[in-house]
Amino acid sequence: MAGQLSVQVLDNQGQALPGAAVWLTGQGLADDAEVLKRSYKMGQKNRAFTPHLLIVPKQAQVSFPNYDSILHHVYSFSPAKTFEFKLYRDQPQALTFAATGAVELGCNIHDWMLGYILVVDSTHFAVTDAQGKAQISLPAGQLNNVELKVWHEGFVDLDKPQSERLSAVKAGEQLKVQLRQALGMFQDDFSDEFDDYE
Repeated sequence: MAGQLSVQVLDNQGQALPGAAVWLTGQGLADDAEVLKRSYKMGQKNRAFTPHLLIVPKQAQVSFPNYDSILHHVYSFSPAKTFEFKLYRDQPQALTFAATGAVELGCNIHDWMLGYILVVDSTHFAVTDAQGKAQISLPAGQLNNVELKVWHEGFVDLDKPQSERLSAVKAGEQLKVQLRQALGMFQDDFSDEFDDYE
């Protein structure tokens, strides 16, 4: 029977860190077929990307539905995936993400809009909550020689997650991991009163 691994992420000051991505990799860690088949969406709603951070396994297809009544122009210049969806509202766009890495999203119309798709070589991942905690699904039994990886948008290099080697881990355990680097400035949600594409 499968279970969950509890992980709490702390920043380098020892404070709980929300919005961090955590995932496990290792040769003995089998892919979760359900995660591979999931329908992944990075929407635009209330002139913001939702969710702000979306984790997907490599080769996942992600659709970009626009839930607003206004047009958006979504783009990314990230090495893991460079693309552009010109002004659209009604037809959801979709892309396959074949390379691992962080894909930073923006909107050419609404400069404050910022979101991330994190493509990982794993199907065992989660995002930390307000208390810095996340639950990663695990298969039954003990796993040996796996790596726990941590990513946050405040990292100086978005393509270098922090890695922790775990000699053994199993469902039901609780882990704490502290960042070794200080976080740079990262953007909180805010919006603009003005919009030329109402």
